[in-house]
Amino acid sequence: MSAEPRINDRIRVPEVRLVGPNGEQVGIVPIAKALDLARESDLDLVEVAPTARPPVAKLMDYGKFKYESAMKAREARKNQAHTIIKEIKLRPKIDPHDYETKKGHVVRFLKAGDKVKVTIMFRGREQSRPELGYRLLQRLAEDVDELGFVESRPKQDGRNMIMVLGPHKKKAEAKAEAKAERAAREQEHEQEQESAQG
Repeated sequence: MSAEPRINDRIRVPEVRLVGPNGEQVGIVPIAKALDLARESDLDLVEVAPTARPPVAKLMDYGKFKYESAMKAREARKNQAHTIIKEIKLRPKIDPHDYETKKGHVVRFLKAGDKVKVTIMFRGREQSRPELGYRLLQRLAEDVDELGFVESRPKQDGRNMIMVLGPHKKKAEAKAEAKAERAAREQEHEQEQESAQG
């Protein structure tokens, strides 16, 4: 069964509930009469509700209808924000400066509305001290608490320990905010230039 609606001669029912080109109810008419009306008005007869009793058919320009629905679908896809999972790798014995740098990356990713997979890599003897990694992940989660939440709790995976942080803000919201901030900065910059000239 194709997703395409049946049109014109492909509609094989004795009668249809006919809807006019402007959405007006014509009523239940024999299929032959509905097809004649479609031909007269130079439109297609399109089955819009095949499961109704009798099926509902509408007079419309099918080519234009298909084009418009394709455009709507494309527009919907364009507005859809794709959540990306960014990955940060840490070592259990990380020095404070490196920790701050990595935390900065996590903050940036969460602000952009992306998820962050934090991986702690254990080497050799470090594997016997998983609590070091667990504590580090807990600390990171607390440090970025206002931007994100722990989506999946720290869990050991072979030599690694993994935790996923999700942003509080949706990707689309984050994009809109970043755009607004940029516009505000540009406006501020213009005002500074104007006052410097004046």
